[in-house]
Amino acid sequence: MEAGTVNTTVCYRHRVDNDLITVFTAQGEPEETQVRLFLEAHGIPTTTRGEALRKTHGLTLDGLGAVEILVGVEYADDARRLLADVERGDFTIDE
Repeated sequence: MEAGTVNTTVCYRHRVDNDLITVFTAQGEPEETQVRLFLEAHGIPTTTRGEALRKTHGLTLDGLGAVEILVGVEYADDARRLLADVERGDFTIDE
């Protein structure tokens, strides 16, 4: 980088992270995919943040490989409500 330039990528990443809320921490890719797709099916866009080890080695030992599912601040309450509904068993698969 030349003298006097600013690394805007770092600044942008920090700003974006401040606009996102972690609503679920998944232990492994199957759980991450299931929760992420559930939220997105209900109109809640998601993104993830987590260890690269889960992709390269499939590890989920003692938090290694854990991945956070994040949503925009404006979706956080709805996402948490939906996930709480799932925990209570309010969602079932009809035959």
